[in-house]
Amino acid sequence: MRVVALIDGEHYPPVVADAISELQAEYDVLGAAFLGGTEKIGSLPEDAWGVPVVRAGTGLAAMTAAIARFGPDAVIDMSDEPVVDYIDRLMLANHALALGVQYQGADFTFRVPDLEDAATKPTVRIIGTGKRIGKTALSAFFARELKAKGIDPIVLAMGRGGPPEPEVLRGDEIKLDATALLALADSGKHAASDYIEDALMSRVTTVGCRRCGGGFAGAPLTSNVVEGTRLANDLPGELIVLEGSGSSLPPVQSDTSIISTSAAQPSHNVSGYFGPYRVLTSDLAVITNCDSDAATEEDLVALDRMFKAIKPEIKVIRTAFRPVPLESIEGQRVFVATTAPSEALGRISDHLERAERCTVVHVSNNLSRRPKLREELEAMAGSYDMLLTELKAAAVDVVTREGRERGVPVVYFDNVPVTVGGDGDLVEEMMAVAD
Repeated sequence: MRVVALIDGEHYPPVVADAISELQAEYDVLGAAFLGGTEKIGSLPEDAWGVPVVRAGTGLAAMTAAIARFGPDAVIDMSDEPVVDYIDRLMLANHALALGVQYQGADFTFRVPDLEDAATKPTVRIIGTGKRIGKTALSAFFARELKAKGIDPIVLAMGRGGPPEPEVLRGDEIKLDATALLALADSGKHAASDYIEDALMSRVTTVGCRRCGGGFAGAPLTSNVVEGTRLANDLPGELIVLEGSGSSLPPVQSDTSIISTSAAQPSHNVSGYFGPYRVLTSDLAVITNCDSDAATEEDLVALDRMFKAIKPEIKVIRTAFRPVPLESIEGQRVFVATTAPSEALGRISDHLERAERCTVVHVSNNLSRRPKLREELEAMAGSYDMLLTELKAAAVDVVTREGRERGVPVVYFDNVPVTVGGDGDLVEEMMAVAD
């Protein structure tokens, strides 16, 4: 393996030189990047460490320049505190991985996620910094906008509840309603899987895949996404939208990438750990839930600055979700089921009553907590004429089945992102990514 050593001036140079010699028994050490520190060094010749050494204004700049100069497979961190602390080391690792270079040290190795070159169509991925931030809503919205502009998309979604073999769903051809979704559930499928939600909300072709586990940099432990991508290659459609799962990335190379995070999530999901790797490998950032009570204007400004501190040229769009039923609910007494946080329930109720001219009798955010959801449905029975739900979690096996048993209509609703600030308009910037 061809490697670059990361060294500092807090170690006595002969010690580092001997350590590099030991590495040469196992690796091809091409050179070193000097990260800083002066305690153990004075005026030294350039060959004091036994290999060419790259210096720059910062340790990160030195490592980046050394990677560009030597083209290694990996960097080996031979530094330590106080020159490089835990936060600095993780940032170095993020940048190394974004440059396609493995990062390793005395007791750790961070590998670049293995992305298969499987797609034969133009490909956009939509990834996130965690769960419940709106990736599926963004993917469905993107697919609708592409379709409206005459571009035929295929959405490939991987989820924790996806099918054992990649599965095609022609959302543009088949009727998806409560009856169809219950039939899927009765056949043993997870009827609220992301690819089904995408097909229902966007009426486009989708491919359902699954994954299990996720690494620091987003690689799933196992998945059938590569097989799903090869399936998508042979389907009618001009562009593949690869939808991530949680903070995991589709293990397939894409031409461009959109990263999303929620204003209600901890900011260290962007700036810490391996959030920066996800930002560095993306071309557009979307902040969802910008109307959240959990985020002030100061918080949003700070989040914007975090993105641009990592990747100065990235555009950041602020958005908020608006619930839009797929059928009319005007004049109805409605029980709403959602996965939204508690602080959003009032906004959801107010928007639906104002925009849809209905009466919201109750909003439950227990859609992913089946026992509590059943208790609420039972307690509110008789007070509602209609059940309105997102297509997530228990939407089919609890809410839809409850409606069928009680003779109450079930309507699904989309979460539509609207631009509320940032560096431009969401639709325009998504289309620029597609172009």
